[in-house]
Amino acid sequence: MIAGKHALVTGGGSGVGRAIALALADAGIDVTICGRREAELAKVAGENDRIFAIAADVTDEAAMASLYERAEGARGPFDIVVANAGMAGSTPAHKTTLADWQRTLDVNLTGAFLTVRPALTGMAARKAGRIVFVASTAGLKGYAYVAPYVAAKHGVVGLMRALAVETAKSGVTVNAVCPGFVETEMLEESIQRIVEKTGRSVEQARSSLASTNPQGRFIQPQEVAAAVLWLCGDAAQSITGQAISISGGETW
Repeated sequence: MIAGKHALVTGGGSGVGRAIALALADAGIDVTICGRREAELAKVAGENDRIFAIAADVTDEAAMASLYERAEGARGPFDIVVANAGMAGSTPAHKTTLADWQRTLDVNLTGAFLTVRPALTGMAARKAGRIVFVASTAGLKGYAYVAPYVAAKHGVVGLMRALAVETAKSGVTVNAVCPGFVETEMLEESIQRIVEKTGRSVEQARSSLASTNPQGRFIQPQEVAAAVLWLCGDAAQSITGQAISISGGETW
């Protein structure tokens, strides 16, 4: 039974994180969401009584430790951890500063590690748990002008595979979902950058990005959330170490 469990969803204030939090809460799971934007977190928490918000930066080790202490003290140990928080920029590799490179890895890769590490010991002791990383098709292939993001997401997939092997005998499963372009705030920011840098119209930019999906469309946040919900359920107890592409056939 999935109802009654406790889940952590990072980056839960918008986009895919919001959709995942709502899907889990609708399934009867208590959900703690975190992020840096308190107002956005509060809005999502207001959408379902099972969702609770704690402001925390996934790149801050002490902040994540405090989040675990507060959330687990209030609602019990995390049975499910979804490492969703992420960020992306767009710059040719030769113009990428070390600061931009490091920030992208800090949020997408180190943040994912700091999100799941505190859960590992308890899940292993209880011989149960679900860990899901929200990676990207950028963790399965390369894209131009986003080298730090591609490197970070490949790192997330590698981290997932290593943890899946470490936890395989403990009853814990560790997987990643790898969406293509998802219709979120981050997508709109990418479109705006294309418009500013190339002079193309918004529609031309949208069409260009949508064309990477053989189905010719953008992924919806609810589609990603449905995959995460399934991975957290009993029917997926034999699924571990998998990077599941949600991309209309762009990657596999």
